[in-house]
Amino acid sequence: MEGNMQPRLYSDLAWTWPIISCKEHYIEEAEGFIALIQRHSRIEAHTLLHLGCGGGHLDWTLKRHLNITAVDLSEDMLALARRLNPEVTYLQGDMRTLRLERLFDAVMVADSITYMTTVPDLRATFATAYAHLKPGGVFCTYAEATRESFQQNRSECSAHTAGDVDIAFYENYYDPDPSDTSFEGVMVFLIRRRGELTIETDHSVCGLFPLQTWLELLEGVGFEAAPHKTEWEASVLLGVKPVQMNQ
Repeated sequence: MEGNMQPRLYSDLAWTWPIISCKEHYIEEAEGFIALIQRHSRIEAHTLLHLGCGGGHLDWTLKRHLNITAVDLSEDMLALARRLNPEVTYLQGDMRTLRLERLFDAVMVADSITYMTTVPDLRATFATAYAHLKPGGVFCTYAEATRESFQQNRSECSAHTAGDVDIAFYENYYDPDPSDTSFEGVMVFLIRRRGELTIETDHSVCGLFPLQTWLELLEGVGFEAAPHKTEWEASVLLGVKPVQMNQ
């Protein structure tokens, strides 16, 4: 996760993540990223930089295909990721400013890119991906919501159990100002330990841009960019770093 202020899910409530989010649910998404990389990369892909890796649930599948270096802003999420994927190199860092002085065959950002709430933040993230990518390599990301696809007041609820802990998890997404580039997410956790109830709330601010803005920013930092049709509900975007770059 990236941003100026971390939601509680990435700090004191991070312990709930393996309970409310099953790593097996990320297998299909991770395999989809692998397929996109293999199909569109102009070089053979062996190494991957995963920006905004969170608790490592995508890496649990990605590591079977690629040698991964993964980065996140949240040390609490990185602790979960290291425990799940000891084979992966995990580093603390901000996807907008990270510079590792190393190039990778592929770079990806999954849903964590939604925490980029301004055009400069989104552009900076794309510049980070470009700076770490080998010529001919591919950058993969997706917009969970665009200005065109956003569903006002969308809500979801799910229930989860692990040992003596039961969690009912409620999410609501709302755009209080359609004229800006953000929307808000509110989360409510009904946590029961051996039946004793605790209610926790969380709040996040997420980015909301027209799809064309994503494409223009990708091209603006140097990518050959295009939206890509998949079965995913999100808008998938690919950027290939040109093999012949202008000096």
